[in-house]
Amino acid sequence: MGVKHLWDILESCKKTVPLHHLQNKKVCVDLSCWMVQLQNVNKSYVASKDKVYLRGLFHRLRALIALNCKVVFVSDGSIPAIKLTTYRQRLNGRKEVSEKENDANSNNAPSLSQNDTNSQKVTSLRRNAGSEFSCMIKEAKVLGMVLGVSCLNGIEEAEAQCALLNNELLCDGCFSSDSDIFLFGARTVYRDICLGDGGYVVYYEMADIESKLGFGRNSLIALSLLLGSDYYPGVHGLGPETACQIVKSIGDKLILQKFASEGLGWVKRRKGGKNTLERDGVILQVINAYMKPKCHSADSDCVQRALAQYPFQQIKLQQICTEFFEWPSERTDGYILPNIAERDLRRFANLRLTSSEVGLNPPLHQIPVKCPVSEIIKTRKVQGKECYEVSWEEMDGLETSIVPAHLLQSACPEKISEFEEKKVQRKKDKKQNIQKRRPKKNETSELDLKLQNLLIDINFGDQHNHNASESDSSRMTLGVAATTMPMPEANLNTTELLHQSHDIEHNYWSQNMSNISSSSNAFSTLDKNEVIDLLSPSPPKQSLISSKFQQSSNQVIDVINLSDSEYDMSPEHNEKAKELRLFLASIRNHIH
Repeated sequence: MGVKHLWDILESCKKTVPLHHLQNKKVCVDLSCWMVQLQNVNKSYVASKDKVYLRGLFHRLRALIALNCKVVFVSDGSIPAIKLTTYRQRLNGRKEVSEKENDANSNNAPSLSQNDTNSQKVTSLRRNAGSEFSCMIKEAKVLGMVLGVSCLNGIEEAEAQCALLNNELLCDGCFSSDSDIFLFGARTVYRDICLGDGGYVVYYEMADIESKLGFGRNSLIALSLLLGSDYYPGVHGLGPETACQIVKSIGDKLILQKFASEGLGWVKRRKGGKNTLERDGVILQVINAYMKPKCHSADSDCVQRALAQYPFQQIKLQQICTEFFEWPSERTDGYILPNIAERDLRRFANLRLTSSEVGLNPPLHQIPVKCPVSEIIKTRKVQGKECYEVSWEEMDGLETSIVPAHLLQSACPEKISEFEEKKVQRKKDKKQNIQKRRPKKNETSELDLKLQNLLIDINFGDQHNHNASESDSSRMTLGVAATTMPMPEANLNTTELLHQSHDIEHNYWSQNMSNISSSSNAFSTLDKNEVIDLLSPSPPKQSLISSKFQQSSNQVIDVINLSDSEYDMSPEHNEKAKELRLFLASIRNHIH
């Protein structure tokens, strides 16, 4: 619980920052407070049976591990004698008092009453190790151990031990929901933590409390005496506003001295009430309990062991998650390995930063510690933030995962440069492949022009073998009409030109074969009654001399001289036809 109304008094000093604020920090955790928070999420029997509180702890820890946040659990030790009355009242209220605990401590831990002024003779009370809550604490310690989280068992109050570590600068802050942690000397207190999208932490700085409210550590202890806490019931009927006014009127330096010497009777008289609250010897004990709590010293062996770095135990974690949550190994690895890999990358980034600060900037391949990232696979965007998907070196069970872009930039900018160079090269290769498959516009224009010229040349033939007639009259070869090949349009693209040229080529050969057939028919139109003497010698061959006969219509008819090879075309014509076919074939292959 802590001090009554203290969180309300400190409301103006509350800060809420992103979860990323805990990156590369070392924090100690009041483990009991965390377990109470996680247990209160769902108090049903099913949740307790399924260990929902332990799952919550697992996800909370892996989020901090990914940020390279060093976590140290601190558990409660014995209950301080001055707190026994409050402790027994809580247990009776929750019906959790065990006969075993009472019997074990009845000889050395008598109950305190409101009128007990001799509580200094009462020793501390050992906690019941067999209670349900104690079993939850043990499970949390086991889970933390395999995740590399150490645990420091406090002598008495866990929040007092956390405050000492923070005050001695052995950690950057303390996680606790008990407000009396400030009274033990804590400087930075993290009260709440939220995971998921937009994760954050709520924390308080003692420096803000001193500057904004004017309350130092002495003033906060005085407020606990006035308002009530785990150690003292407080002044009945006194509210937080009045208590703050009293403390400020006296000042931080003198307030505890006044309370210790005069008690709290004057407070009641100040309110105009009867003087029923006289000088109390318990007040001095309360002050001493906050100012000089029983804790392990900063230089003790147990503290140094707790602050050491412990390894992640993958196989044992798989076994524990199978036992507690019935998870297969693959599921456990899928949860924790990306966080472990990101933590290792942050440590590598810190190493490079430290080296740079001392003037050492070796290239990536010369750093003694190997970079955990193998290569960048692709860019990603997660919740609007720039990230990279990367592959990892020597991470058993994890091939790829996603990390923030700024982290990769600080850890290994060489990997980003290498990725960008490969990305540019891939674009160049892709562009070259496209250019190979599809000709450039100027190349296409040249091909179109060449194809058109060749088709025109083939269409009209060689000028040495054909006398082109400019007349609109039809050409006749041996009395058979020769159809003029169509002229291709100059503005056709390559594909259309190919189709047209194919049709032209087909019509060209069809017409020539038709001419050959017509010529054959011309020789077969002999008089049926004509008798041919096969025994007579063959008449001499008569060559048909090319000449021009003037028709009545003044049309000029070309009479072609036929020889023994009358059915063969000129060599020039055959050569151009062959060139056309080869050229068309090359164009088709180039396009398709």
